[in-house]
Amino acid sequence: MFASDDPTRFILLHTSHGGNVGAAARAMKVMGFADLVLVRPRFADVLSREDTVAYASGAADVLTRARIVDSLAEALEGVTHACATAMTPRDFGPPAQAPRDALPALARQPQRVAFVFGSERFGMANEDVWRCHSVLSIPTHPDYGSLNLAQAVQLIAYEWRQSLGGFQVLPATPPAEWAGAGEVQGVLAHWRSALEAIGYLDPKAPKKLLPRLNQLANRLTLTHQEVHILRGVARAMQVAAGQGSARRDAGPLEDVPPSGPPELRPADRPVDD
Repeated sequence: MFASDDPTRFILLHTSHGGNVGAAARAMKVMGFADLVLVRPRFADVLSREDTVAYASGAADVLTRARIVDSLAEALEGVTHACATAMTPRDFGPPAQAPRDALPALARQPQRVAFVFGSERFGMANEDVWRCHSVLSIPTHPDYGSLNLAQAVQLIAYEWRQSLGGFQVLPATPPAEWAGAGEVQGVLAHWRSALEAIGYLDPKAPKKLLPRLNQLANRLTLTHQEVHILRGVARAMQVAAGQGSARRDAGPLEDVPPSGPPELRPADRPVDD
């Protein structure tokens, strides 16, 4: 029977390879499902075989609670809606739908749902398909639609989880801490001094260079760390131009106030209108 907190079952018919069973268990677990039933697998000890456990890769708990039964009828006990997965068109039976088309409506109903997958070599027999309420067919390229069993389980498990509401994506990095307008103006003042120090900016005829740098900084939307980096670059420019000396404990992120401009070198100044 179903666990009270897991009204979804994955049923694998006549599996031949332990690796597929283990990989299917892994596919289920990453989508938050745990009820796995095998119908007459090739190996009676498939749930404990070395290749099964290896391919489960952390989903051993799914294998531990999985069951092996003798018939699809037994596997469907307690199910109120069974979905067959079949790529081959049938002359008779429920019409096939893509998972993304069929599953959202099913998720809105209080159902005990089972997804039934055929064997690796032969898929589902017609008699097994006819026992099901609906048929899911994963859209693939028309010239090659062969999916590994575990891949099919992963796709169905993902689409079903999305239909049930899905999981939030965990941020890979902490949220950015944006620099304030005062910090940005401080960077621009520091860069102005540094550009004057290396002779790139003529303080008597700055033209539009600083306003353009200001617009660039606004488009970039700088963070606190990026402000410190730009300050560090400006400081290094000043040191290279002879405006101060580098201390041994100075790092690239150090915030050092700009000093006054040295004598300019006109040959390297920017051409600006």
